[in-house]
Amino acid sequence: MILITGANGRPGSATVREFARQGTPVRALVRGPEKAEGLRGLPGVDVVYGDMLWPETLKSALAGVDRVLMISGAGPLMLETQCTFIDAAISAGVGHIVKFSGKDSVDGFDNEKFRSSRSHEQIQRYLFAAGTPWTVLQPSQFMHVYFEEVPDIVGSGELRLPLGDTTLAPVDIDDIAKVAYAVLTTPGHEGKIYPMTGPEALTMAEAAQHISEAIGKPVRYRDVSSEEKQQDWLKAGYPPPRASAFAQLFEERRKLGHSTVDLSTHRRFDIEPTTFAQFTRRYADIFRGDTQYGVTPV
Repeated sequence: MILITGANGRPGSATVREFARQGTPVRALVRGPEKAEGLRGLPGVDVVYGDMLWPETLKSALAGVDRVLMISGAGPLMLETQCTFIDAAISAGVGHIVKFSGKDSVDGFDNEKFRSSRSHEQIQRYLFAAGTPWTVLQPSQFMHVYFEEVPDIVGSGELRLPLGDTTLAPVDIDDIAKVAYAVLTTPGHEGKIYPMTGPEALTMAEAAQHISEAIGKPVRYRDVSSEEKQQDWLKAGYPPPRASAFAQLFEERRKLGHSTVDLSTHRRFDIEPTTFAQFTRRYADIFRGDTQYGVTPV
């Protein structure tokens, strides 16, 4: 049996849907029934409840599981949560842990400088030392994070970010889900790290142009200061530590300035990479403000 943790989040739910689409049974872990909306009723999906921080709640979720895709929220408890879960999974006899991690596409980005990315590095070191077979998925920025800019896009026709002329290479979560499915259902991935970006490094002016063409309305990029954007995040309900961390992240991206495309994982699994233009056309209703979207959990 294969278990996906964090199954109600963006990458987790996309991977669960990929299993359902492929007709492959999978078990989906969420913290409680209120987190299971959207998962119930998917063919072949067994929704189970438990908290990754509390091993005693995971016994039924881990029973009979031989492979796990480990995902959890990127908050302050991520390090403790995932290390605790690794111990519980190994104790339950899980034979292969696939860690969902991340890798910024910007050249020269140092993961050790930032809390979330540093936590991923620390978890990976813990997993590597644990002795059980492992695989690490390292996607770049999700295309879906641009949904969080919809209020500005709809209200003012602007994409407002503190990035100057920096390029980013965002990747479609559905592409990541296809990779995760392949890793979890085929042999030969033990000890492998799979980085992935989207197929193009875009300035935010280019990203705004793609959104504009998708929705049929003018959208322009407005470069703002990290302080101004941090205030926007606070007004949107981000906790102060998260807003501050995002401001630092964007400052570093702006300073480094350039992203490199890496499609090695797409090629390895014969997955056609989704362009940002394709993504914006697929979700034009969201970018127009006609359909609700789910923001990144805070």
